Amino acid sequence: LGAAYATVYVGGLDEKVSEPLLWELFLQAGPVVNTHMPKDRVTGQHQGYGFVEFLSEEDADYAIKIMNMIKLYGKPIRVNKASAHNKNLDVGANIFIGNLDPEIDEKLLYDTFKGLQGRAARLSG
Repeated sequence: LGAAYATVYVGGLDEKVSEPLLWELFLQAGPVVNTHMPKDRVTGQHQGYGFVEFLSEEDADYAIKIMNMIKLYGKPIRVNKASAHNKNLDVGANIFIGNLDPEIDEKLLYDTFKGLQGRAARLSG
């Protein structure tokens, strides 16, 4: 999502909500530039949140004012200013790494992956 535009975070979305629906809903607040709903890489379903990009900060602020806590498919949605943190929410994915050389231990794996996305890796084993 472009930094030149004003982006809002939309949370609490029902599984039936689609990007075109999000676009149409938020168009009521002002011109929409883009919508994005991160998808689960395994299921292909969105993860219950998304982002709507407006042309101006004023439109984004208005969207927050009129859309926050409205009910969509019976569920109240949360609309807030997007932050860098929201755009990089942890997807909660696990990975399995197998067929490793016996010389590779947990510390080496930890050191290898700890810098990814600025998050420390958690090892379970």
